[in-house]
Amino acid sequence: MSSPPSYPGIRISGCRALGAEGSSNAESLDRLLPPVGTGHSPRKRTTSQCKSEPPLLRTSKRTIYTAGRPPWYNEHGTQSKEAFAIGLGGGSASGKTTVARMIIEALDVPWVVLLSMDSFYKVLTEQQQEQAAHNNFNFDHPDAFDFDLIISTLKKLKQGKSVKVPVYDFTTHSRKRDWKTLYGANVIIFEGIMAFADKTLLELLDMKIFVDTDSDIRLVRRLRRDISERGRDIEGVIKQYNKFVKPSFDQYIQPTMRLADIVVPRGSGNTVAIDLIVQHVHSQLEERKLRWDMAALASAHQCHPLPQTLSVLKSTPQVRGMHTIIRDKETSRDEFIFYSKRLMRLLIEHALSFLPFQDCVVRTPQGQEYAGKCYAGKQITGVSILRAGETMEPALRAVCKDVRIGTILIQTNQLTGEPELHYLRLPKDISDDHVILMDCTVSTGAAAMMAVRVLLDHDVPEDKIFLLSLLMAEMGVHSVAYAFPRVRIITTAVDKRVNDLFRIIPGIGNFGDRYFGTDAVPDGSDEEEVAYTG
Repeated sequence: MSSPPSYPGIRISGCRALGAEGSSNAESLDRLLPPVGTGHSPRKRTTSQCKSEPPLLRTSKRTIYTAGRPPWYNEHGTQSKEAFAIGLGGGSASGKTTVARMIIEALDVPWVVLLSMDSFYKVLTEQQQEQAAHNNFNFDHPDAFDFDLIISTLKKLKQGKSVKVPVYDFTTHSRKRDWKTLYGANVIIFEGIMAFADKTLLELLDMKIFVDTDSDIRLVRRLRRDISERGRDIEGVIKQYNKFVKPSFDQYIQPTMRLADIVVPRGSGNTVAIDLIVQHVHSQLEERKLRWDMAALASAHQCHPLPQTLSVLKSTPQVRGMHTIIRDKETSRDEFIFYSKRLMRLLIEHALSFLPFQDCVVRTPQGQEYAGKCYAGKQITGVSILRAGETMEPALRAVCKDVRIGTILIQTNQLTGEPELHYLRLPKDISDDHVILMDCTVSTGAAAMMAVRVLLDHDVPEDKIFLLSLLMAEMGVHSVAYAFPRVRIITTAVDKRVNDLFRIIPGIGNFGDRYFGTDAVPDGSDEEEVAYTG
């Protein structure tokens, strides 16, 4: 292969590149590739991502989440810094995804989105489907990709918003009905053969890497992949390669090498290049300081009056008596559960009074008209913040017939103190519903803010979100209300302060541990600060 033209990027060799002479020896092309079953496992490519595939990458050292999200929200509930986006370009079967996974593993960053251009092939017409079935459609042409959808998706991911990504089936050359949901992360890696083929897309990439692999190696890899994973015959693969893949590489892909900041010969075999890339990304992340600023959150609203969006259940002798029981450390678990459930029922009933109602007239069994009220919304959905929030679900089901339930798992990173979204299951079309968001205690408001942000990302209007909690600290009330002034906050009591460990004072203790009878965590944090999977 001839040397590339001069460009302003960096070409990193690491060790002597494999040239045409090296590949013309007696060795077969097959020996140029890593043996199957050693090193990195071959990538499954039947679909762009199988629906059952978990939203994470497992490396030799740790688990890296590719769905979910760290917070990055300031006291205004908005994202202060954009994610760092890396573009990985190169020819078909050049090893882009393997390089991406090596970068991810070496970065030691827990939240990464790996976005493949393979997901964004356009929907084919019937005529194009017929051509594709006979290996006569050019999938290596810029017109084969939906660049508008790619650009809008990457923009949202950089802003920390959720996106829907199509799942492409390579055996049928079509998009599957169910799309996958992704969130922003510390690092976004976008890989594809046309990663640098659009000017607007280039502007969204903070770093551009071109994986330059010998054409013979790429051909052998493509033969292996298309025959073993996509059920194609060798004659069809070679025909498509000669007719479309190689000409498109020469015309559209190789010229984009000059746009890259870094060129990596031999792909995953170039560990020197991977190390330098990782060092650069680390420095960029350090400059961006994507960290949750708890101090700013804690001090942003001191001495402010409680917001008008807060509604506290009237402190009758009955309500105060139940609080006395559940706050008492000597209360047995059975009594704690019983009186907590009573308070939850009262809280839910109180919250329902804030739903929109409209006038309606019904006819009684006596044949008389009665002017009453009926719910003016479409549906009510309850969303619990695991695990304590799920204890409020029975009370909601008891008073709302056929209510839909969703769950959100937010865990606190014990090293950084940051809340992180690890899992969610929300009903379809939740954007049309009034949503009752449930968590038993809210101290700093960090988990509640993230949960609200998730609902907003799923197009739930802010004024249709009701945050319910048995006990809140003033800090948490202010934080949520300041960030989301149209969210209705409803609780049975508000305590004045939190201590240095962000525990509500006087508080209730760890609600989840007392309710479920589990051992308390070492620092005694409130349930909002540590979520559990059990």
